[in-house]
Order: sequence, then structure tokens, then C-alpha cells
Amino acid sequence: MSRGTMPALWACGAAVAAGLSFAAPAAADEFVFAHVYEAESPYHQWALWAAEQFAERTEGRHSIEVFPASSLGNEVDINEGLALGTVDMIYTGALFAGRAYGPIAISGAPYMFRDFEHWQAYTASDLFAELSDGYNAETGHHVVAMTYYGERHVTSNREIHVPADMDGLKIRVPNAPLYQMFPLAVGANPTPIAFAEVYLALQQGVVDAQENPLPTIQFKRFYEVQDYIVLTGHITDALLTILGEGTWDRLDDGDRQILIDVLREAAQGATDEIRQAEADLVQWFRDEGNTVIEVDRSLFREAVVPHHNGDQATWPQDVYDRLQAL
Repeated sequence: MSRGTMPALWACGAAVAAGLSFAAPAAADEFVFAHVYEAESPYHQWALWAAEQFAERTEGRHSIEVFPASSLGNEVDINEGLALGTVDMIYTGALFAGRAYGPIAISGAPYMFRDFEHWQAYTASDLFAELSDGYNAETGHHVVAMTYYGERHVTSNREIHVPADMDGLKIRVPNAPLYQMFPLAVGANPTPIAFAEVYLALQQGVVDAQENPLPTIQFKRFYEVQDYIVLTGHITDALLTILGEGTWDRLDDGDRQILIDVLREAAQGATDEIRQAEADLVQWFRDEGNTVIEVDRSLFREAVVPHHNGDQATWPQDVYDRLQAL
């Protein structure tokens, strides 16, 4: 398979993206859903599905316009947009939500989960419900769903097998402080750069490496400008779907529940696609000419775990203990 040829998983995105209007809706029964992910991604495709279902199930009383690919701002911007009322709902990482309410960031910390099953247990737990309530109390906004984003791995133009190989590596991370925990623990140099700017930063050598799940590495085409994909699996990452306080209040109880239902169904659909993509993409990248390196993750984990409750932690010890006991 040649570079630029994508599996069928992402095939319908471009056609959908071409039909999007980027003028912000003004009518009272229309809502804005913003995120930073590409139109070809499952997150966007399932957001479009949710918009269609919401309109159908409310018999046309409401509609949602979905704005992908940072078209309404980067991740910090759209989180702020919830409070400003410029967006109604967003996908965002737990570490960005953690800027407003620290404890909810725990699920985005490196090596916080043992595996996917541990992550699943957390999403269904009383602990996650309590942290979501804490975020609501702090911000007024409502976490209504969690979508699996994938295991985050390092890509680089340097061969990496053990933590010492990352010493001094200039690696792009998202602009949320806890994303720096992993690179700092292994001696790398974390450099925050907005998601939409990462490809160019890699191409121009502003940074030497970045880290993201395999599906993101594919649909953002980072593999074109990176030689090595290193399966560190350092974060079992997820996207929170959050409704702004004003959006929540605009809907009556019945329509609000319909919206929550379709967003949760969309989260499950995207989760299933990402899981399948992770299973398929290792060989796909090898076919593209990248070197995929399978490392002993325990070595990287041992470097990071001592930092879990250190200066960077934004959660209390009891929250950490409850998560680890799941």
C-alpha cells in the first residue's frame, strides 16, 4: 500500500467535510459541537451521526452543526468556549478538563491504567461519576460520555528501545501540563504545540518527536515525517464529551436525555472503531515503510509511576488509590 492510501475506516470523511458550512449557527434550536480532530476521524464521523440522530429523535426541534479540525479554535479555546457560550458541546481530553477541575485529569496521566479493561472499569465506576460531578460543580458544565482515544505511543526520527534513548529528545506534547509527566520522567524535553500545527513542526524539525495513538498518527499523517513508531502505550487516553451549562439549561428534560443518549451511543461506536484500528495499524505502518518498535513497557512504567503523586499530581491520594483498586 502506498503512502497516502488509507484503509476504508476513514474513507468517507473527506466527502462529509466538503459539505460542512463553517458559519456559526444563530437559530435558538441549533447547537455547535466543536473539536480538534480531522473530518476523516471516527470521532468526527460519530459526532455527525449523533447530530443526525438528535435531529431525527427530536423530530426536527433541534439540530447540531459539527466543526472539526480546530476550525473553531484549539483545545484550550473550545474549552473556554463552553463558558463563553460560543460552543455548546465539545470533545476534550481529561487533562484539558483538569485545568478547571484537577482531580478529573487523573485518567489522562501516564501509566495510570494497567490496560484497556482497567480503563473500562473506570468509565463505569462510581469514581468517574463523582469526578464528573466535581467538574460540574466547579464549572457548571456536564460530562456526558467518554470515548476511547487509544493508547498513546511515541513517534520519532530517533530509534528508541529503553527510557535512556529518550534523553534530551525534543518531543511535542499537547498544551496541558500533565502531558509533560512522561517525557520529563524519561529525560526528554516536552514542547507544547497546538494539535493543528504538529505536522509542520515535525516536518521542519522544530521538534524531533511526538506522541499520539496509532489512529491519530495515521489520520494526521505523522508517519510521513517520522521514521520510528515506538509502542510505549504510555497513556490510555480518552475524550470527554462535555455539554456547556447554557446548553444543558436550554433543553427540556426529555430532549436533554435524547441528546445524552445519542452522544453516549456515538462514544461507544467510536470506541469500537478505534479499538479495531489499533489492532490493524501496526502492520499497516510497517507496510508504509515505518519501523515499528515494540518496547518493554515495564521499563518506561517504572520511570513514571514514582511521579504519580508528586508535584504534578492534581488529584488527592484517595482518588489515586480508588482508581488503582478498580
